[in-house]
Amino acid sequence: MTETAEAQQENPLLEGLRVRRTPDPCALVIFGASGDLTKRKLFPALYSLALRGLLPERFGVVGVARSEETDDEFRERMKDAVQKYGRDEFKDDVWQSLAEGMRYVSTDFADERGEDRVLEALNELDEQRGTAGNRVYYLAVPPDAIATLLNEVGERRSTEGWTRVIVEKPFGHDLDSARELNVEIGKHFDESEIFRIDHYLGKETVQNLLALRFANGIFEPIWNRQFVDHVQITVAESIGIEGRASFYEQAGTIRDVFQNHLLQLVALTAMEPPIDFTADSVRNEKVKVLRALHTPGPKHVVRGQYGRGYVEGEEVPGYREEPGVAPDSLTETYVAAKLYVDNWRWADTPFYVRAGKRLARRETTIAIEFKRAPHPPFEIPDEEGLRPNVLVCHIQPDEGVSLEFAAKVPGQGMMLRTVHMDFLYGGTFRTGIPEAYERLLLDCLLGDATLFTRADEVEEQWSLVDAIVGFWKRDRPTFPNYAAGTWGPAAADELTRRDGRTWRRR
Repeated sequence: MTETAEAQQENPLLEGLRVRRTPDPCALVIFGASGDLTKRKLFPALYSLALRGLLPERFGVVGVARSEETDDEFRERMKDAVQKYGRDEFKDDVWQSLAEGMRYVSTDFADERGEDRVLEALNELDEQRGTAGNRVYYLAVPPDAIATLLNEVGERRSTEGWTRVIVEKPFGHDLDSARELNVEIGKHFDESEIFRIDHYLGKETVQNLLALRFANGIFEPIWNRQFVDHVQITVAESIGIEGRASFYEQAGTIRDVFQNHLLQLVALTAMEPPIDFTADSVRNEKVKVLRALHTPGPKHVVRGQYGRGYVEGEEVPGYREEPGVAPDSLTETYVAAKLYVDNWRWADTPFYVRAGKRLARRETTIAIEFKRAPHPPFEIPDEEGLRPNVLVCHIQPDEGVSLEFAAKVPGQGMMLRTVHMDFLYGGTFRTGIPEAYERLLLDCLLGDATLFTRADEVEEQWSLVDAIVGFWKRDRPTFPNYAAGTWGPAAADELTRRDGRTWRRR
Protein backbone atom coordinates (compact mmCIF):
# COMPACT_ATOMS: atom_id res chain seq x y z
CA MET A 1 0.00 0.00 0.00
CA THR A 2 1.38 3.43 -0.95
CA GLU A 3 1.73 6.27 1.54
CA THR A 4 -1.04 8.17 -0.25
CA ALA A 5 -3.35 5.15 -0.01
CA GLU A 6 -2.51 4.80 3.67
CA ALA A 7 -3.42 8.45 4.24
CA GLN A 8 -6.72 7.95 2.44
CA GLN A 9 -7.45 4.83 4.49
CA GLU A 10 -6.90 6.86 7.67
CA ASN A 11 -9.32 9.48 6.39
CA PRO A 12 -12.15 7.75 4.50
CA LEU A 13 -13.68 11.11 3.58
CA LEU A 14 -10.78 11.74 1.22
CA GLU A 15 -11.04 8.29 -0.30
CA GLY A 16 -14.78 8.74 -0.71
CA LEU A 17 -14.28 12.01 -2.53
CA ARG A 18 -11.71 10.47 -4.85
CA VAL A 19 -13.82 7.39 -5.67
CA ARG A 20 -17.11 9.25 -5.99
CA ARG A 21 -15.82 11.71 -8.54
CA THR A 22 -12.36 12.13 -10.03
CA PRO A 23 -11.56 15.10 -12.29
CA ASP A 24 -11.16 14.47 -16.00
CA PRO A 25 -7.66 14.62 -17.47
CA CYS A 26 -6.83 18.30 -18.00
CA ALA A 27 -4.24 21.04 -18.13
CA LEU A 28 -4.24 24.07 -15.85
CA VAL A 29 -2.89 27.32 -17.31
CA ILE A 30 -1.92 29.95 -14.73
CA PHE A 31 -1.61 33.46 -16.14
CA GLY A 32 0.41 35.47 -13.62
CA ALA A 33 2.60 32.54 -12.60
CA SER A 34 5.34 34.82 -11.24
CA GLY A 35 3.04 36.43 -8.68
CA ASP A 36 2.57 35.89 -4.95
CA LEU A 37 -0.79 34.15 -5.35
CA THR A 38 0.78 31.39 -7.43
CA LYS A 39 3.62 30.63 -5.04
CA ARG A 40 1.77 31.20 -1.76
CA LYS A 41 -1.58 29.61 -2.57
CA LEU A 42 -2.00 27.89 -5.92
CA PHE A 43 1.00 25.55 -6.01
CA PRO A 44 0.81 24.62 -2.32
CA ALA A 45 -2.86 23.77 -2.99
CA LEU A 46 -2.00 21.71 -6.08
CA TYR A 47 0.67 19.82 -4.13
CA SER A 48 -1.79 19.03 -1.30
CA LEU A 49 -4.31 17.73 -3.82
CA ALA A 50 -1.62 15.62 -5.49
CA LEU A 51 -0.51 14.23 -2.12
CA ARG A 52 -4.07 13.04 -1.44
CA GLY A 53 -4.57 11.53 -4.89
CA LEU A 54 -7.27 14.06 -5.79
CA LEU A 55 -5.74 15.33 -9.03
CA PRO A 56 -6.33 13.42 -12.27
CA GLU A 57 -3.54 11.03 -13.19
CA ARG A 58 -3.19 12.77 -16.54
CA PHE A 59 -2.59 16.37 -15.50
CA GLY A 60 -0.33 19.25 -16.45
CA VAL A 61 0.34 22.86 -15.52
CA VAL A 62 1.47 25.70 -17.78
CA GLY A 63 2.76 28.78 -15.98
CA VAL A 64 2.57 32.01 -17.98
CA ALA A 65 4.14 35.33 -17.00
CA ARG A 66 6.34 38.14 -18.34
CA SER A 67 9.41 37.02 -16.37
CA GLU A 68 12.09 35.17 -18.33
CA GLU A 69 12.35 31.65 -16.94
CA THR A 70 13.00 28.11 -18.17
CA ASP A 71 10.81 25.11 -17.38
CA ASP A 72 13.37 23.83 -14.88
CA GLU A 73 13.71 27.23 -13.17
CA PHE A 74 9.93 27.44 -12.86
CA ARG A 75 9.78 23.96 -11.35
CA GLU A 76 12.52 24.79 -8.86
CA ARG A 77 10.88 28.06 -7.83
CA MET A 78 7.53 26.36 -7.28
CA LYS A 79 9.22 23.55 -5.35
CA ASP A 80 10.69 26.15 -2.98
CA ALA A 81 7.24 27.74 -2.67
CA VAL A 82 5.57 24.45 -1.75
CA GLN A 83 8.25 23.70 0.85
CA LYS A 84 7.89 27.18 2.34
CA TYR A 85 4.12 27.76 2.20
CA GLY A 86 2.59 24.28 1.95
CA ARG A 87 0.68 22.77 4.89
CA ASP A 88 1.83 19.19 4.25
CA GLU A 89 5.08 17.34 4.64
CA PHE A 90 7.08 17.58 1.42
CA LYS A 91 7.52 14.25 -0.39
CA ASP A 92 9.90 14.10 -3.35
CA ASP A 93 7.92 11.42 -5.22
CA VAL A 94 4.69 13.41 -5.06
CA TRP A 95 6.44 16.57 -6.22
CA GLN A 96 8.23 14.74 -9.02
CA SER A 97 4.95 13.42 -10.38
CA LEU A 98 3.50 16.94 -10.39
CA ALA A 99 6.66 18.58 -11.74
CA GLU A 100 6.85 16.28 -14.78
CA GLY A 101 3.71 17.91 -16.11
CA MET A 102 4.89 21.51 -15.55
CA ARG A 103 5.77 23.89 -18.38
CA TYR A 104 6.55 27.61 -18.47
CA VAL A 105 5.93 30.24 -21.14
CA SER A 106 7.36 33.74 -20.92
CA THR A 107 5.19 36.28 -22.72
CA ASP A 108 3.36 39.54 -22.44
CA PHE A 109 -0.35 38.87 -21.95
CA ALA A 110 -1.25 40.95 -25.02
CA ASP A 111 1.31 39.24 -27.28
CA GLU A 112 -0.45 37.01 -29.82
CA ARG A 113 2.76 35.13 -30.58
CA GLY A 114 3.11 34.40 -26.89
CA GLU A 115 -0.42 33.00 -26.83
CA ASP A 116 0.57 30.73 -29.69
CA ARG A 117 3.45 29.41 -27.55
CA VAL A 118 0.98 28.73 -24.73
CA LEU A 119 -1.13 26.75 -27.19
CA GLU A 120 1.96 24.80 -28.29
CA ALA A 121 2.73 23.90 -24.67
CA LEU A 122 -0.85 22.72 -24.18
CA ASN A 123 -0.75 20.58 -27.33
CA GLU A 124 2.49 19.06 -26.07
CA LEU A 125 0.80 18.16 -22.77
CA ASP A 126 -2.08 16.60 -24.71
CA GLU A 127 0.39 14.35 -26.49
CA GLN A 128 2.78 13.59 -23.63
CA ARG A 129 0.44 13.64 -20.62
CA GLY A 130 -2.88 12.72 -22.22
CA THR A 131 -4.73 15.85 -21.05
CA ALA A 132 -7.30 15.32 -23.84
CA GLY A 133 -7.79 18.96 -24.83
CA ASN A 134 -9.44 19.83 -21.50
CA ARG A 135 -8.34 23.26 -20.23
CA VAL A 136 -8.65 25.37 -17.08
CA TYR A 137 -7.38 28.94 -17.44
CA TYR A 138 -6.61 30.71 -14.16
CA LEU A 139 -6.40 34.51 -14.56
CA ALA A 140 -4.26 35.57 -11.57
CA VAL A 141 -3.54 38.90 -13.25
CA PRO A 142 -4.26 42.62 -12.68
CA PRO A 143 -7.88 43.61 -13.45
CA ASP A 144 -6.89 45.64 -16.53
CA ALA A 145 -5.42 42.53 -18.19
CA ILE A 146 -8.49 40.32 -17.79
CA ALA A 147 -10.49 41.45 -20.84
CA THR A 148 -7.48 41.06 -23.14
CA LEU A 149 -6.73 37.58 -21.86
CA LEU A 150 -10.35 36.48 -22.12
CA ASN A 151 -10.38 37.40 -25.80
CA GLU A 152 -7.05 35.67 -26.47
CA VAL A 153 -8.10 32.50 -24.65
CA GLY A 154 -11.59 32.52 -26.16
CA GLU A 155 -10.31 32.81 -29.71
CA ARG A 156 -7.88 29.94 -29.20
CA ARG A 157 -10.05 27.61 -27.15
CA SER A 158 -9.69 23.96 -27.95
CA THR A 159 -12.21 22.34 -30.25
CA GLU A 160 -11.73 19.13 -28.28
CA GLY A 161 -12.58 18.65 -24.65
CA TRP A 162 -13.97 21.30 -22.30
CA THR A 163 -12.71 24.75 -21.32
CA ARG A 164 -13.15 26.59 -18.00
CA VAL A 165 -11.85 29.94 -16.85
CA ILE A 166 -11.18 31.10 -13.26
CA VAL A 167 -11.23 34.86 -12.67
CA GLU A 168 -9.75 36.33 -9.49
CA LYS A 169 -11.39 39.23 -7.69
CA PRO A 170 -11.99 42.09 -8.07
CA PHE A 171 -14.45 41.36 -10.89
CA GLY A 172 -14.76 44.93 -12.15
CA HIS A 173 -14.51 48.06 -10.02
CA ASP A 174 -18.17 49.11 -10.14
CA LEU A 175 -21.48 47.91 -11.55
CA ASP A 176 -20.90 49.20 -15.09
CA SER A 177 -17.44 47.66 -15.40
CA ALA A 178 -18.70 44.35 -13.97
CA ARG A 179 -21.51 44.28 -16.52
CA GLU A 180 -19.07 45.07 -19.33
CA LEU A 181 -16.78 42.28 -18.17
CA ASN A 182 -19.71 39.87 -18.01
CA VAL A 183 -20.62 40.78 -21.58
CA GLU A 184 -17.01 40.37 -22.69
CA ILE A 185 -16.54 37.00 -21.02
CA GLY A 186 -19.93 35.87 -22.35
CA LYS A 187 -18.74 36.29 -25.94
CA HIS A 188 -16.50 33.24 -25.59
CA PHE A 189 -17.70 31.29 -22.54
CA ASP A 190 -20.98 30.00 -21.22
CA GLU A 191 -21.84 30.89 -17.59
CA SER A 192 -21.27 27.24 -16.63
CA GLU A 193 -17.64 27.61 -17.80
CA ILE A 194 -16.93 30.75 -15.76
CA PHE A 195 -15.63 30.43 -12.18
CA ARG A 196 -15.43 33.81 -10.39
CA ILE A 197 -13.38 32.94 -7.36
CA ASP A 198 -13.85 34.27 -3.83
CA HIS A 199 -11.48 32.34 -1.60
CA TYR A 200 -13.64 32.97 1.48
CA LEU A 201 -16.26 30.61 0.07
CA GLY A 202 -13.70 27.81 0.02
CA LYS A 203 -13.02 27.99 3.75
CA GLU A 204 -14.26 24.93 5.62
CA THR A 205 -15.93 27.01 8.30
CA VAL A 206 -17.89 29.05 5.74
CA GLN A 207 -19.18 25.82 4.24
CA ASN A 208 -19.87 24.52 7.73
CA LEU A 209 -22.35 27.36 8.17
CA LEU A 210 -24.58 25.62 5.62
CA ALA A 211 -24.16 22.28 7.39
CA LEU A 212 -24.90 23.89 10.75
CA ARG A 213 -28.13 25.39 9.47
CA PHE A 214 -29.51 22.76 7.16
CA ALA A 215 -28.27 19.47 8.66
CA ASN A 216 -29.42 20.15 12.23
CA GLY A 217 -33.06 20.32 13.21
CA ILE A 218 -32.44 22.54 16.25
CA PHE A 219 -31.13 25.65 14.48
CA GLU A 220 -33.21 26.35 11.38
CA PRO A 221 -36.56 26.73 13.23
CA ILE A 222 -35.10 29.63 15.27
CA TRP A 223 -33.02 31.15 12.46
CA ASN A 224 -35.38 34.07 11.84
CA ARG A 225 -36.67 37.42 13.08
CA GLN A 226 -38.84 35.85 15.79
CA PHE A 227 -35.86 34.52 17.72
CA VAL A 228 -32.81 36.43 16.42
CA ASP A 229 -32.22 39.90 17.84
CA HIS A 230 -29.46 40.82 15.37
CA VAL A 231 -26.49 39.44 13.44
CA GLN A 232 -22.89 40.68 13.55
CA ILE A 233 -20.34 39.83 10.88
CA THR A 234 -16.72 40.88 11.35
CA VAL A 235 -13.86 40.58 8.85
CA ALA A 236 -10.92 42.09 10.72
CA GLU A 237 -7.25 42.11 9.74
CA SER A 238 -4.36 43.24 11.90
CA ILE A 239 -2.06 43.70 8.89
CA GLY A 240 -1.84 46.81 6.74
CA ILE A 241 -1.88 46.97 2.95
CA GLU A 242 1.32 44.89 2.62
CA GLY A 243 2.90 46.96 -0.17
CA ARG A 244 -0.24 46.94 -2.33
CA ALA A 245 -0.71 50.72 -2.41
CA SER A 246 -1.33 50.90 -6.16
CA PHE A 247 -4.23 48.45 -5.81
CA TYR A 248 -5.58 49.65 -2.49
CA GLU A 249 -5.67 53.32 -3.46
CA GLN A 250 -8.07 52.35 -6.23
CA ALA A 251 -10.09 49.75 -4.32
CA GLY A 252 -10.25 50.53 -0.61
CA THR A 253 -11.96 48.22 1.83
CA ILE A 254 -15.39 48.71 0.23
CA ARG A 255 -14.19 47.05 -3.01
CA ASP A 256 -11.49 44.78 -1.60
CA VAL A 257 -13.52 43.07 1.14
CA PHE A 258 -17.03 44.48 1.58
CA GLN A 259 -18.22 43.95 -2.01
CA ASN A 260 -17.26 40.27 -2.11
CA HIS A 261 -16.25 38.51 1.12
CA LEU A 262 -18.55 40.36 3.48
CA LEU A 263 -21.67 40.40 1.31
CA GLN A 264 -21.19 36.72 0.53
CA LEU A 265 -21.14 35.95 4.26
CA VAL A 266 -24.36 37.95 4.65
CA ALA A 267 -25.97 35.97 1.82
CA LEU A 268 -24.95 32.61 3.28
CA THR A 269 -26.20 33.58 6.73
CA ALA A 270 -29.56 34.91 5.54
CA MET A 271 -30.41 32.59 2.61
CA GLU A 272 -33.39 30.26 2.53
CA PRO A 273 -32.82 26.48 2.40
CA PRO A 274 -32.06 25.46 -1.21
CA ILE A 275 -34.01 22.59 -2.73
CA ASP A 276 -30.70 20.76 -3.19
CA PHE A 277 -27.01 21.57 -3.11
CA THR A 278 -26.45 21.93 -6.82
CA ALA A 279 -24.66 25.11 -7.88
CA ASP A 280 -27.69 26.91 -9.27
CA SER A 281 -29.96 26.04 -6.35
CA VAL A 282 -27.54 27.45 -3.77
CA ARG A 283 -26.69 30.52 -5.83
CA ASN A 284 -30.36 31.23 -6.57
CA GLU A 285 -31.02 31.57 -2.84
CA LYS A 286 -27.98 33.81 -2.32
CA VAL A 287 -29.10 36.12 -5.12
CA LYS A 288 -32.52 36.47 -3.48
CA VAL A 289 -30.82 37.75 -0.32
CA LEU A 290 -28.63 40.20 -2.23
CA ARG A 291 -31.67 41.55 -4.07
CA ALA A 292 -33.53 41.93 -0.77
CA LEU A 293 -30.75 43.97 0.87
CA HIS A 294 -32.02 47.44 1.70
CA THR A 295 -29.56 50.13 0.60
CA PRO A 296 -28.30 51.72 3.85
CA GLY A 297 -28.50 55.47 4.21
CA PRO A 298 -25.47 57.65 5.08
CA LYS A 299 -26.24 57.40 8.81
CA HIS A 300 -26.03 53.63 8.65
CA VAL A 301 -22.57 53.40 7.04
CA VAL A 302 -19.24 54.34 8.64
CA ARG A 303 -15.90 54.56 6.88
CA GLY A 304 -12.49 54.99 8.43
CA GLN A 305 -8.77 55.15 7.75
CA TYR A 306 -6.11 54.03 10.20
CA GLY A 307 -3.44 56.31 11.61
CA ARG A 308 -0.24 55.49 13.41
CA GLY A 309 -0.65 53.08 16.31
CA TYR A 310 0.45 49.82 17.93
CA VAL A 311 -0.34 46.31 16.76
CA GLU A 312 0.78 43.44 18.99
CA GLY A 313 3.09 45.85 20.84
CA GLU A 314 4.84 47.10 17.70
CA GLU A 315 4.41 50.64 16.40
CA VAL A 316 3.10 50.73 12.83
CA PRO A 317 2.67 53.66 10.41
CA GLY A 318 -0.64 55.22 9.42
CA TYR A 319 -2.17 54.47 6.03
CA ARG A 320 -1.05 57.81 4.59
CA GLU A 321 2.52 56.96 5.64
CA GLU A 322 2.55 53.68 3.71
CA PRO A 323 4.84 53.64 0.62
CA GLY A 324 2.94 54.69 -2.50
CA VAL A 325 -0.04 56.20 -0.66
CA ALA A 326 -0.93 59.85 -1.24
CA PRO A 327 -0.30 61.99 1.88
CA ASP A 328 -3.89 63.31 1.66
CA SER A 329 -5.50 60.01 0.59
CA LEU A 330 -9.22 59.61 1.27
CA THR A 331 -9.18 55.86 0.65
CA GLU A 332 -11.04 53.97 3.36
CA THR A 333 -9.40 51.10 5.24
CA TYR A 334 -12.49 50.39 7.35
CA VAL A 335 -16.20 50.06 6.60
CA ALA A 336 -19.06 49.31 8.99
CA ALA A 337 -22.74 49.24 8.07
CA LYS A 338 -26.17 48.34 9.36
CA LEU A 339 -27.96 46.30 6.71
CA TYR A 340 -31.51 45.00 6.50
CA VAL A 341 -32.72 42.03 4.47
CA ASP A 342 -36.22 43.02 3.38
CA ASN A 343 -37.93 39.64 3.30
CA TRP A 344 -40.31 37.60 5.46
CA ARG A 345 -37.62 35.78 7.45
CA TRP A 346 -35.47 38.79 8.40
CA ALA A 347 -37.70 41.90 8.29
CA ASP A 348 -36.53 44.52 10.83
CA THR A 349 -33.58 42.36 11.97
CA PRO A 350 -30.34 44.36 11.66
CA PHE A 351 -27.18 42.85 10.22
CA TYR A 352 -24.22 44.80 11.61
CA VAL A 353 -21.19 44.23 9.40
CA ARG A 354 -17.64 45.58 9.55
CA ALA A 355 -14.33 45.03 7.79
CA GLY A 356 -11.02 46.76 8.22
CA LYS A 357 -7.23 46.85 8.15
CA ARG A 358 -4.91 47.35 11.13
CA LEU A 359 -7.55 46.37 13.66
CA ALA A 360 -6.87 44.90 17.10
CA ARG A 361 -6.51 41.34 15.84
CA ARG A 362 -7.16 39.07 12.88
CA GLU A 363 -10.65 37.68 13.17
CA THR A 364 -13.54 36.65 10.93
CA THR A 365 -16.73 35.72 12.75
CA ILE A 366 -20.47 35.48 12.22
CA ALA A 367 -22.37 36.02 15.47
CA ILE A 368 -26.09 35.24 15.73
CA GLU A 369 -27.41 36.97 18.85
CA PHE A 370 -30.76 35.63 20.02
CA LYS A 371 -33.43 37.57 21.84
CA ARG A 372 -33.38 37.54 25.61
CA ALA A 373 -35.65 35.24 27.59
CA PRO A 374 -38.98 37.07 27.97
CA HIS A 375 -39.26 36.67 31.76
CA PRO A 376 -36.27 35.08 33.52
CA PRO A 377 -37.36 34.17 37.09
CA PHE A 378 -33.92 34.88 38.54
CA GLU A 379 -32.58 37.80 40.50
CA ILE A 380 -29.45 38.93 38.72
CA PRO A 381 -27.49 42.00 39.90
CA ASP A 382 -27.50 44.72 37.27
CA GLU A 383 -23.71 44.89 37.20
CA GLU A 384 -23.59 41.18 36.31
CA GLY A 385 -26.29 41.44 33.68
CA LEU A 386 -26.78 38.09 31.99
CA ARG A 387 -25.80 38.19 28.36
CA PRO A 388 -28.12 36.88 25.65
CA ASN A 389 -27.49 33.55 23.91
CA VAL A 390 -25.07 33.90 21.00
CA LEU A 391 -24.06 31.37 18.35
CA VAL A 392 -20.68 32.30 16.88
CA CYS A 393 -19.15 30.81 13.75
CA HIS A 394 -15.39 31.37 13.91
CA ILE A 395 -14.09 31.40 10.35
CA GLN A 396 -10.51 32.45 11.06
CA PRO A 397 -8.06 32.09 12.66
CA ASP A 398 -9.61 29.67 15.24
CA GLU A 399 -11.99 27.65 13.09
CA GLY A 400 -15.05 26.35 14.90
CA VAL A 401 -18.42 27.15 16.44
CA SER A 402 -19.26 28.32 19.95
CA LEU A 403 -22.55 28.77 21.82
CA GLU A 404 -22.95 31.15 24.74
CA PHE A 405 -25.66 30.32 27.27
CA ALA A 406 -26.45 30.74 30.96
CA ALA A 407 -25.49 28.17 33.61
CA LYS A 408 -25.76 28.08 37.38
CA VAL A 409 -22.57 28.71 39.33
CA PRO A 410 -21.91 25.86 41.83
CA GLY A 411 -22.87 26.68 45.39
CA GLN A 412 -25.84 27.98 47.30
CA GLY A 413 -28.28 30.33 45.74
CA MET A 414 -29.21 30.74 42.08
CA MET A 415 -26.23 32.63 40.71
CA LEU A 416 -25.93 32.47 36.93
CA ARG A 417 -23.05 33.05 34.60
CA THR A 418 -22.59 33.01 30.85
CA VAL A 419 -20.57 29.96 29.72
CA HIS A 420 -19.29 28.70 26.37
CA MET A 421 -19.78 25.41 24.58
CA ASP A 422 -17.10 25.13 21.90
CA PHE A 423 -16.52 23.00 18.83
CA LEU A 424 -13.03 23.34 17.33
CA TYR A 425 -12.17 21.78 13.98
CA GLY A 426 -8.63 20.80 14.86
CA GLY A 427 -9.53 19.14 18.14
CA THR A 428 -12.54 17.26 16.77
CA PHE A 429 -11.33 15.91 13.44
CA ARG A 430 -7.64 15.68 14.34
CA THR A 431 -6.59 16.59 10.83
CA GLY A 432 -5.32 19.69 9.10
CA ILE A 433 -7.99 21.93 7.63
CA PRO A 434 -7.69 22.15 3.84
CA GLU A 435 -6.77 25.54 2.46
CA ALA A 436 -9.59 27.31 0.63
CA TYR A 437 -7.77 27.13 -2.70
CA GLU A 438 -7.52 23.34 -2.45
CA ARG A 439 -11.29 23.01 -2.38
CA LEU A 440 -11.89 25.67 -5.01
CA LEU A 441 -9.32 24.35 -7.48
CA LEU A 442 -10.68 20.83 -7.11
CA ASP A 443 -14.27 22.01 -7.57
CA CYS A 444 -13.30 23.81 -10.76
CA LEU A 445 -11.56 20.70 -12.12
CA LEU A 446 -14.78 18.82 -11.34
CA GLY A 447 -16.96 21.51 -12.92
CA ASP A 448 -18.80 22.24 -9.65
CA ALA A 449 -19.54 25.99 -9.43
CA THR A 450 -21.42 25.95 -6.10
CA LEU A 451 -18.72 27.92 -4.25
CA PHE A 452 -18.13 30.41 -7.06
CA THR A 453 -20.07 33.61 -7.66
CA ARG A 454 -22.46 33.91 -10.59
CA ALA A 455 -22.82 36.94 -12.85
CA ASP A 456 -26.05 38.14 -11.24
CA GLU A 457 -24.54 37.79 -7.75
CA VAL A 458 -21.61 40.00 -8.70
CA GLU A 459 -23.87 42.63 -10.21
CA GLU A 460 -26.16 42.73 -7.17
CA GLN A 461 -23.13 43.17 -4.90
CA TRP A 462 -21.79 46.02 -7.01
CA SER A 463 -25.21 47.67 -7.12
CA LEU A 464 -25.20 48.02 -3.32
CA VAL A 465 -21.57 49.18 -3.22
CA ASP A 466 -22.15 51.78 -5.94
CA ALA A 467 -25.04 53.25 -3.94
CA ILE A 468 -22.81 53.58 -0.85
CA VAL A 469 -19.87 55.05 -2.79
CA GLY A 470 -22.29 57.45 -4.48
CA PHE A 471 -23.22 59.26 -1.30
CA TRP A 472 -19.61 59.17 -0.08
CA LYS A 473 -18.72 61.45 -2.99
CA ARG A 474 -20.79 64.21 -1.46
CA ASP A 475 -18.66 64.64 1.67
CA ARG A 476 -14.99 64.84 2.62
CA PRO A 477 -14.16 62.72 5.69
CA THR A 478 -11.63 63.64 8.34
CA PHE A 479 -8.94 60.98 8.06
CA PRO A 480 -7.27 59.27 9.83
CA ASN A 481 -10.06 58.61 12.35
CA TYR A 482 -8.86 55.50 14.18
CA ALA A 483 -5.51 54.38 15.51
CA ALA A 484 -3.93 51.17 14.26
CA GLY A 485 -4.46 48.39 16.77
CA THR A 486 -7.96 49.51 17.80
CA TRP A 487 -11.38 48.32 16.65
CA GLY A 488 -12.06 51.21 14.29
CA PRO A 489 -13.53 54.71 14.44
CA ALA A 490 -15.75 55.88 17.28
CA ALA A 491 -18.60 56.38 14.82
CA ALA A 492 -18.74 52.61 14.32
CA ASP A 493 -19.42 52.11 18.02
CA GLU A 494 -22.14 54.73 17.80
CA LEU A 495 -23.71 52.78 14.94
CA THR A 496 -24.64 49.95 17.32
CA ARG A 497 -24.97 52.06 20.48
CA ARG A 498 -27.86 54.03 18.96
CA ASP A 499 -29.79 50.75 18.92
CA GLY A 500 -28.82 49.78 22.46
CA ARG A 501 -26.30 47.21 21.24
CA THR A 502 -22.50 46.86 21.16
CA TRP A 503 -19.95 45.22 18.91
CA ARG A 504 -18.57 41.93 20.18
CA ARG A 505 -14.98 42.13 21.37
CA ARG A 506 -14.21 38.41 21.54
